[in-house]
This record gives sequence, C-alpha cells and structure tokens, in this order.
Amino acid sequence: MEEVIKVPKAKLNSGHQMPLLALGTASTSLPKAEQLTSIFIHAIEMGYRHFDTAAVYGSEEALGRAVAAALQRGLVASRDELFITTKLWCSETERHLVVPALRRSLGRLGLDYVDLYLIHWPLRFKDSVEDGKIKTENVVPFDMKGTWEGMEECCNLGLAKSIGVSNFTSTKILQLLQNATIPPAVNQVEMSVAWQQSKLLAFCREKGIQVSAWSPLGANDAPWGNPGLLEIPQLKDVAMAKHKTTAQVALRWIYEQGACPIVKSFNKERMKQNLQILNWELGEEEIGKIQQIPQRRGCRADIFVHPNGPYKSVEELWDGDI
Repeated sequence: MEEVIKVPKAKLNSGHQMPLLALGTASTSLPKAEQLTSIFIHAIEMGYRHFDTAAVYGSEEALGRAVAAALQRGLVASRDELFITTKLWCSETERHLVVPALRRSLGRLGLDYVDLYLIHWPLRFKDSVEDGKIKTENVVPFDMKGTWEGMEECCNLGLAKSIGVSNFTSTKILQLLQNATIPPAVNQVEMSVAWQQSKLLAFCREKGIQVSAWSPLGANDAPWGNPGLLEIPQLKDVAMAKHKTTAQVALRWIYEQGACPIVKSFNKERMKQNLQILNWELGEEEIGKIQQIPQRRGCRADIFVHPNGPYKSVEELWDGDI
C-alpha cells in the first residue's frame, strides 16, 4: 500500500479541527455512482481526510458509501478521522427548512452528523432548480437571520459539528454577525492565484473565520471557472524554478495564505500530486511574482442578478468586490 500523506489541520473557532486540504466533489459531469465511490475510497487511501460535497452536487450518496467502505476496510480507525462538509441549497434558506434539509443530506451520506454545514449562497430561490437550470426571476430576498438561526439549531442538535457560510462577502458576514449566537467557523469562497481575495482573507483572519478556497486551479472545464489559470506565465516560471507542477504551486500559494484549498480532480495521478504540496515552501521572490498576476473573478454569478430580485447588479451581489 502506498504511503498515506498526513494533511495538517486548522483549529476552527468552534473548537473542532479541519484538515487544510480538501477533495472537492462538484463536477459538470459526475462519474457514475460506483466509479465515484471507488475514487473517494482511493482518495482516503492516499491521505485525503476532508471531503467537500453539497446537496446540489449529487455526490453525497457516493461519498457516504465511500466513508462506510473505508471504515469497514479499516482505512480509517473511526468516523472522527474524516471531515465531511456539505451545504444548504438556496431553495431551503428559510428558518424552518434548514434542519430538515440537513437531515436529508445526512440520510444520503448515511451519517449521524457532518463536520461542517455551510449556507451555499447568500440567496433564496422560490422554487427548486430543475435540470440544474436556475431561473433568475426565482431569486427572492434571503432571510439571513432566520436561516442562520436554523444553522445554529443544526449545531445545537449535534447534526453539524461546525457551521459556516459560502460565497459571503465581508459586508454580508458583518450583517450575519449582528444576530449570530454562534459565529461562522468557515467562509468558503472562490480563491486562486488569479483571484487572491487579500481583503476578504484579512477580514476573516481578524474575525477568527477560516477561509476555504474553491476553484483553486481555475476550474477550466466549468462555467464558474477562471480558465487558463495554469498557463499563467508567472506561475509557470515559479513551477519551473521549484521543479513542481503549476497546479502544485497554485495550491501551495493558497495553503501558505492559511486558506484550505478544495481541489477537484478524479484523476488518480493528479489527486496524488495535489497532496504533494506540504513539505516545501515558496520563497519571497516567488510569492512576489504570484502577487503580480492580474486579478479576475472567475465566477461573477450574473445568473443571480435580476431587475426585480434582491441583487440588481453583480456589484450589489458582491458588495462592490469584483
């Protein structure tokens, strides 16, 4: 059996520990369930301990089966060794819908609790999404206070060890904190060398909120991506000097910012390479080169903008941070 790579952990403000590298499970074309389960089992064999899923991804059941198989085969000694994140979808962001939504996710995962439960977007949809198609006119005002009360109830019931948010700006986090009894432990946002999030990162650090980074490699094949990220000249220069892949440099940079990269690859060789970012570091000059990379948000989320909706412009959705 190959050597298991140990991923360092960050202590969250909830008191729980979170591995600082996660395997993402969102894909525009998910493999068949059995194949997906075997990919996740292989990831556990390699050393992945943190898995990121969501109600809307369609990967919860396959992940749940992989967790059960890993326990049965002794790949992990107990459920506590794995850190499972899932998310509340936008059609459930109302006080009374939150706990039932998490219970359904737990049913699909075959688990008694998740380690982290996130509000997927600061949005509310009137109807559920058909065929993955979001109708802009279905985006209605979001009851942040009520939804967060539901999230806190998930925590108090022991259904989620930690709770947090995803795609929240610092302005929206401040709004949430005005009424929160339990502060968010994590804010999961788009972050990469091409969208470095330095202001949001500093804000979250100050508030004791851990940042997780989705699309850390640009998600080339996805509509929410920042394509061409791995071809950026500064990144290629650093990779060549370090004898690393551009992906490894991009992930290492995020890791050195104290954020947790959520990296989605179902290719076994790349999954292994993505874990190999822990025993080396970037020099000052290399970090300087990366800081010179032109910045562009990959996911503008125009789809949530509507003249009659709560967000009338992309600027309003992101509170000017675009």
